[in-house]
Order: sequence, then structure tokens, then C-alpha cells
Amino acid sequence: MAIPANIIRVSETVWEIPVSYKDGMRVPARIYATEKLLRDMDEGVIDQVTNVATLPGILKYAYCMPDGHWGYGFPIGGVAAMDADRGVISPGGIGFDVNCGMRLMLTRLTEEEVRPRLRQLVDMLFQRVPAGVGSTGFVRVSQDEFRRAVEQGARWCIKNGYGWHEDLERTEEEGCISGADASKVSARAVERGFKQLGTLGSGNHYLEIQVARPGNVFDPKLAEAFGITIPNQVVVMFHCGSRGFGHQIATDYLQIFLKAMTGKYGIRILDRELACAPFRSTEGQDYFAAMKCAINMSFANRQIILHRIREVFSEVFGKDPASLGLHQVYDVAHNTAKLETHCIDGVPQEILIHRKGATRAFGPGMPGIPEIYGRAGQPVIIGGSMETGSYLLAGVPSGEQTFFSTAHGSGRAMSRTQAKRQFRGRELLEQMEARGILVRTASYSGLAEEAGPAYKVIDDVIDAAEQAGISRRVVRLVPIGNVKG
Repeated sequence: MAIPANIIRVSETVWEIPVSYKDGMRVPARIYATEKLLRDMDEGVIDQVTNVATLPGILKYAYCMPDGHWGYGFPIGGVAAMDADRGVISPGGIGFDVNCGMRLMLTRLTEEEVRPRLRQLVDMLFQRVPAGVGSTGFVRVSQDEFRRAVEQGARWCIKNGYGWHEDLERTEEEGCISGADASKVSARAVERGFKQLGTLGSGNHYLEIQVARPGNVFDPKLAEAFGITIPNQVVVMFHCGSRGFGHQIATDYLQIFLKAMTGKYGIRILDRELACAPFRSTEGQDYFAAMKCAINMSFANRQIILHRIREVFSEVFGKDPASLGLHQVYDVAHNTAKLETHCIDGVPQEILIHRKGATRAFGPGMPGIPEIYGRAGQPVIIGGSMETGSYLLAGVPSGEQTFFSTAHGSGRAMSRTQAKRQFRGRELLEQMEARGILVRTASYSGLAEEAGPAYKVIDDVIDAAEQAGISRRVVRLVPIGNVKG
């Protein structure tokens, strides 16, 4: 993309688009990226982030993170803070896969110990954690019980024997965001979701066995605080969301908002994909309560997957999960809108933060992060492509500039259609195995969509986030086994 002439370079990694760029902008837009990353973004990113800047009640800036690319309504990587009383809530600023997030689990095993049993591990994980379009999980619940589960989130899982109480302490919102109300969720959404607890899904969702090699530990003290303490330590990372349940909730409320927005509230927007309603309105509050159910469904989904991973490792190595050190590091959410307290012009204020393909990254000592990480800051889990690697980062005090938000992944560099034209899934699987990365997939065409070159270079994204002061690099994690949707 050609960089617009009137964009202002604030620093090496911050670019500002002034309100004069487009009629209706209420605040400037800011893109966090190196010049290379900015030039590689599609032109739709600038159009979308400046559209976001026109929404009623937006505060400070409309933001785009270093992994930004074109999305639905907001760019993926978009962040916007709204005045809770005067602002709006928009499903396009949250996404269809609500709380599509990341979870990271430790082991006390080394790569040398895992390699001989890697194929068995990957095969068993593929069997125990259903992947692919339409996959259903082993947890069988009635639709009424599912409604209870999505109001309670991961807490429902712990009550039913799927995990340890400490998992809740190491999950954003302790695995259950308050205020979820299943009565605000359609029967169709429940029908789509109630059989999908404990499933990966498809697209860019995955479950990966990774290694923290000594040369990839950038901050040993923070790594130790997060549990990375031995050379070539094996960890497990996975990425999934609220499946068809969250998608249907977004679909339902987009239709409601499109009708109410102009006819009832007189809100004019530049893109119908930014359909919204006043946050304090009946429609806005109903969506907020329903969307929280999708957040909680996703926390429960990942909690059950964590339980299954512990079962697999325990069976393969013949030891109980605790002796294998199968503790959770953290679970972080993407694709949410949450009420948080931040300083606006030096005054603490409760505001509504939309994070669309962006990760919360609270700094040391902030309320809302586990006590064990109080001095380190919030763990931030950033997934890369299945061919390259992922990162464990930490939140930093200077993250205040983006309301403590950072990137969420590599960010796509080419469309899924283009990737499928350029790569063949079976060939890709063979090439990855030749490089020591064992793969099981529900779909070869789905695997082709996720080829490494289809994504930005993860190291470039992390460098930009660290240079900008919105998160701190801790450990780079290299894949050795992958289960793909």
C-alpha cells in the first residue's frame, strides 16, 4: 500500500491519520507498525480504521495494531474505546468469533523427552480434541444446561471436573465475565453451540506442541515468572473461540442494530458493517449480555480442551498431570468488548473497550491480573503461523497509550483463496514433517490456507509492538507438533 501523503509519522512505529483525512472523523486514527509493515497492509485497513474514528462516543484514537489487516467493519487488529454513556457498541468491533483467544500450558518435559513420543501425542490429541468445520465435542449437555454453562464459563467446567481451580486464577476474567444472560441469546445460537464444547473448529484455529529453546528466551526473569525454567522446555498452545454460538449471536444482533440504528436512534455510519447501537440502550445492553455468553462459552471451550490435553499427556507418559507440570500459564481473549477503568486526560473513567483481533496487555501491578504475575505484568500469548513460531509477551506500563492493548497474532498477508491457489495441503504437511513439525489436519485445503507465507512475519510484528512500547518480548516458542482444524 502507498502511505497517504497526509499521514503523520509520530515515531518509528506509530503513524497518525488526522481528522481532516475523512469527513465525520471524531478522533484521529493511529496505526502501530514499522514502515515495512505499514506498506504491506492492504488499503482497506486505512479506510476501516478511519471509519471507526467516526463512531459516536469514541475516545482518544481509533487504533490498529501491527498485525492489522482488512476485516469486517473494524480492521482485524482494531481497538476503540467508547464513552460508556455517550458511545456505541458494535459487533463489527468485536467479531463473529467472540473471544477467539489463546491458552498456554506448561510441561516439565524437554524436547528430547517428547520427540520419541511426538507422533503418538499428536495423533491422540487429534482424536481427543475434535477439529474442523461442524465438529462436535465429547461433552454432552442439554440445551438448558448449555445455557447455564455459558453464564458460568470456565467455572462450570471446574464444577464438573474439567480442570483445576488454579486454572481460573490464570484466565482472563477468571474464566467468567459477569453479566452474561442466556435469555438474551436466540434459540438458533444455542442450537448451533450446545454440542461444540471442547472443539477447535476450523480456519486459523490450532493446537500446537512447542519448544522454548535457550536462544529464544529474551527475558529470563520474566520467563521464569511465567514458568519457563528449563532448556528446551515443551509447552502446549492452542487457539479457538466460541464456534457457531458466537457467530450466530453476532449475526442476530447485527440485524437488530441495522434496524434500530437509523430508525430509532438516528445514527449515521459510513459502512453498514459498523452497525451499532448506543451502549446504554436496550438493544446495546441486550447484545452486551448475549456477547458475554459467547465470551464465557469460549472460556469453557478452552477449559475442556485443556482438560483433554492433560489426559493425553498423562496417558502417553504414564504419570499424573501434576507430576508432569501441566499447569496453565494464562488464557487471553481476543474479539471482545469489555468495561474497564482507564485514565482519560488524567481522570479515571469506566469506558467500553472494543478489541477486534487485539489482546489485552495489562502492565505490572494492575487490577485484573493474577497475583502471581503482579510484578511481571499480564502474560500475552501471540500465535504465529504453524510453520514459524509464536511468542509469550508481557504487558508493560507504557501500554497505557493503547488502553493496554497489543497485537494478537501474525496477521494475514494473503487471502485464504490466494493461499489455496498457491499451496497444496498434502505437500505442505510433508514439507513440515521433513522440518520436524508433525501435523494432523481435518482438511488439506484448510491446511493450505494456513501456510506460513500466508501470514506476516511474526518477528516483525513482535518487534513493532515492543519498539512501540505496548508489550515486551519474553520467549519465542517453536512448533514441533500441530493439530489443525
